[in-house]
Amino acid sequence: MTDNTVNYRSCMQNRELSWLKFNQRVLEEANCAETPLLERFHFLSIFTTNLDEFFMVRVGSLIDYMQYSSGYFDNKTGMTAAEQLAKIYHACRPLYVLRDETFEQLSRQLSLAGLTYLRMKDLKKSEVKEAEEFFEREVWPVLSPQIIDSSHPFPHLANKALYIAASLKQNDHVVFGIIPVPAAARRIFFLSGEEKRYLLLEDIISYFASRVFEKYEVLNRCVISVTRNADIDTDSGLFDDDLDYRQHMKSIIKKRLRLAPLRLEYQGVMSEEGQKFLRQKLGLEKAQVFQSMCPLDLKYCFTLDTKITSGMKRQLLVQNYVPQPSRMVDSSKSILEQVEQKDILLSYPYESMKPLLNMLQEAASDEQVVSIKITLYRIARQSVLAEHLIEAVENGKEVTVLMELRARFDEENNIEWAQRLEEAGCQVIYGMDGYKVHSKICLITRRSPDGIRYITQIGTGNYNEKTAKLYTDLAILTANQEIGEDAAAFFRNLSLSNLHGEYHDLWVAPVNFKQSILRLADEQIELARAGKEARIQVKCNSFTDKDLIEKLIDASMAGVKVKLVIRGICCLTPQIPGMTDNIQIISIVGRFLEHSRIYAFGVGENTRVFIASGDMMTRNTERRVEVACPIYDPAIRKRLLDMMDILLRDNVKAREQFSDGRYILRTPVNSLPLCAQEYFMQEALKPAAQPEQPEKQPKSAKTERHGLFSFLHRKK
Repeated sequence: MTDNTVNYRSCMQNRELSWLKFNQRVLEEANCAETPLLERFHFLSIFTTNLDEFFMVRVGSLIDYMQYSSGYFDNKTGMTAAEQLAKIYHACRPLYVLRDETFEQLSRQLSLAGLTYLRMKDLKKSEVKEAEEFFEREVWPVLSPQIIDSSHPFPHLANKALYIAASLKQNDHVVFGIIPVPAAARRIFFLSGEEKRYLLLEDIISYFASRVFEKYEVLNRCVISVTRNADIDTDSGLFDDDLDYRQHMKSIIKKRLRLAPLRLEYQGVMSEEGQKFLRQKLGLEKAQVFQSMCPLDLKYCFTLDTKITSGMKRQLLVQNYVPQPSRMVDSSKSILEQVEQKDILLSYPYESMKPLLNMLQEAASDEQVVSIKITLYRIARQSVLAEHLIEAVENGKEVTVLMELRARFDEENNIEWAQRLEEAGCQVIYGMDGYKVHSKICLITRRSPDGIRYITQIGTGNYNEKTAKLYTDLAILTANQEIGEDAAAFFRNLSLSNLHGEYHDLWVAPVNFKQSILRLADEQIELARAGKEARIQVKCNSFTDKDLIEKLIDASMAGVKVKLVIRGICCLTPQIPGMTDNIQIISIVGRFLEHSRIYAFGVGENTRVFIASGDMMTRNTERRVEVACPIYDPAIRKRLLDMMDILLRDNVKAREQFSDGRYILRTPVNSLPLCAQEYFMQEALKPAAQPEQPEKQPKSAKTERHGLFSFLHRKK
């Protein structure tokens, strides 16, 4: 029972401000001296893309709340939407400054390494001529400039597109001009010569603006970009009986391009008059305008990877890591038969996704397989997994695909795959009314001499071959029949739009996911109050659920040791005396995106361990369909707990949160450097047939550093 006298709010943080702290941690990785330079540039681009999506979705939703839900307030801090927006705008400005400084520093260092970013003002006359020839040949023919006056209304500025905005003068009359940066022209122009020296398209167009507006005097010009609200209501009208779901989603996606502006960014210097003019046309306040000295779109940095020499790649990029074969799988034998004998855990990206793909390929042609059922949230554009599903239906198997078309920013890809799968003969069903199906579950049904047998796969990440090489995720393959029966009930319930079925082994949100966490947390609280050792360990992406926050505060106050690895948003503040002093929270931002979810309750052999598709966020626990699976195999359970131990001991990439809300990067002082991601890579690279040898005590604490992370030594 919750103690109503406890001031829980004193231990809580605002979700949006916590997210900005997370993105700052991403930006800080761009300043990590031990990371190769282009990899650091990647982090700078990821920070920028993250911030763009944050404004499109989170800021967009807050603006909607402010306009249409005047009674809305944050249930953790009590702030209104307007108060949150003011704090967001204020918190973003130093991040822009830090990004500018980081970009300039990286540009200088990359130039010394042989990859030079130039602006037109940096060029010699001969180089200006070369850029001019490129402009006339490839850019000028596809430009669509426009002035804004009584005959030429202000144009629609597409979401996140780049434009050159210019103040123009003619006969003492000042007008405004816009030049869209054409998507048809290449963004990067390399100057001739052996050195890798390049310009960006927007800078070239800006330089030649006087030629574009030849009848005008160009008083001022800069690059601008408008961010629009992308928080569209994908459920509106969705489940009308006569509605074509795919066509509805296509029309919804188009709306995103024209939704209300909510941020204006400009690169360089813009006059007060220019800012005022654009704010008036876009309906923005001054607080929604942000200046940047570095390019507004940094995604081009990933193109640079393909433009440099192999020698530069070795110097500027991290060595490519190839996911290794799982030691739990014998590639020479049937994967279906191996799963019948024992549970198998796959750990991406350290281990390959191939065993899962091979299992589906084998199931597609196995005469004993009756059906395959799977949920798809995000899949690759070129998906081997989807091709195996098509192969299965062509071989006469019953294939059911629950495709979630509302996976934000992946809607178009999912629509295309839904159509292909349906045309191939798969039974394609869609998400639930008001609930996104975020589960990652696959059920294979086979005939056997003893009757029907189930093989179930449940994971923490999407069925996406591309992200399986970039995100840390876990997948369990099991022939446990109780789990299989729950999985069969899950698909049966969703086919009947029943959100409230009964499950015995699986946690399924919104039915019993949160309830199970609360129940197991209560068990640990009772143990602690009885003077026994009690522990809760969780690894997930974000933590915002107020009920779960309050439960962990109760657990801490009872003496339960709570250890959390939360990569992103965390609305719980640890180490507050008398309340959360038994709670430790770390965030790991590194080479791979930490995406796996692990829930563990207890100590020693009594520890109950689960992997899950859902985070401890209200949207996951109450407004999505999620699945968590218990781990019954003792060896796999121990492996997951060992993983948690390594993650919690990371002192290279882990940042620990303190009672003032700050995240401080851990540094190895009296211990050897331990980077969890590098450790797991080294472990996966060990030959499967080679027995592990006892580790020797290192002669000194000094270690070499190489690549992106330090070479790891296991702590004694």
